[in-house]
Amino acid sequence: MTDYGYARVSTKAAKGRKAQHVDNQVETLKVKGIHPEHIFADDGVSGTKASRPEWDRLLATVKAGDTITAVSLTRIGRSMVNVVSIVNDLGSRGVGIRFVDQPELDTTSIHGKLILAIMAALAEYEAELTRSRVRDGLEAARERHGGKLPPRGPSFTTAQRAKAEKLLETTDFSASEVARMVGVSRATLYRHVNVYGIRGG
Repeated sequence: MTDYGYARVSTKAAKGRKAQHVDNQVETLKVKGIHPEHIFADDGVSGTKASRPEWDRLLATVKAGDTITAVSLTRIGRSMVNVVSIVNDLGSRGVGIRFVDQPELDTTSIHGKLILAIMAALAEYEAELTRSRVRDGLEAARERHGGKLPPRGPSFTTAQRAKAEKLLETTDFSASEVARMVGVSRATLYRHVNVYGIRGG
């Protein structure tokens, strides 16, 4: 049984700041008793990427009975649904996970598993509400236009592009969150903005 730690910073900050940011997470993990050799850190890698080198290496290393500690939920996943999926996958392998900023979400405890199950249900409920709103909106648009959807205007403006690029460069928000902030879908954002290029790979 081994305790592992995981740290990640998404964006590439000014020279000198990025490394310090990662080091802060690593130091926090050390304080929690994680041996330095057991800490994996992805530097400048977005949580939206399906593949993260050190995270992938950590997943290949852990085995049943081991535990992973991260500073926060946002370090391991790009959304609540994604986090729940990751935690469930680890649980099926017998690997526990803890979060420094939310100690109640310790999946090695019955209490933590219960809270995660509630969060998973809420995440799915929120996703279904979003799908329902989209369906209702489309139906209302059809009714207003004689049963047909109106022709679409420009899907992405210059102002939206500038705002999206700025958010991607200067924040840790996921691509989905950035898309919502500028008022477009995630697919539209990826179609018009080089998300991976901005996020460093």
